[in-house]
Amino acid sequence: MHHTQLELWLIRHGETEWSLSGAHTSHTDIPLTTRGREQARAIGECLQFRQFARVMTSPMQRARETCRIAGFGQIAELSEQLREWDYGEFEGRTTSQIREEIPGWSVWNAVPAGGEPLAAVGRRAEAVIESCVTSGGHVALFSHAHFLRILAAVWLGLPPKSGSLFALDTGSISTLGFERESRVIDTWNHCV
Repeated sequence: MHHTQLELWLIRHGETEWSLSGAHTSHTDIPLTTRGREQARAIGECLQFRQFARVMTSPMQRARETCRIAGFGQIAELSEQLREWDYGEFEGRTTSQIREEIPGWSVWNAVPAGGEPLAAVGRRAEAVIESCVTSGGHVALFSHAHFLRILAAVWLGLPPKSGSLFALDTGSISTLGFERESRVIDTWNHCV
């Protein structure tokens, strides 16, 4: 396959109570809100005429439910690699709550206590990209904000920490592709 045929469609799950509050959510398996389900339906309408060589989803219910409501549940593969960054002891807490204890704290600058180092998340992103390269067309990835931001950075050849530069809203669609042989962002943070 000529590599320019590959396009990655990054789909962030719909809203949850914790995404609404800004709480860090990795392994806590919380459902979509009513608005999150509406976002998933809008994603489905946006993608209804798209053909994907492969659809993959994080095993967390917020991603799986977004995928199912969007109409891709029957063909989606569950991928542990698409899980969100493991925030360890900071799970369920907002940045402002954490900064009460650790002034100036950012998930991008410190390994979360008991959590996953940024470099490990970057390696997972590389593995996802490698598995998509052989898919023979467009690939839809239903996943989470920090993981997809890191994947975009890795796609562009930037260090994983550069994911901090890419804002990503719930229920958004972004696309990564090629301009000639260069990896590029085609669209970013498009909310349907």
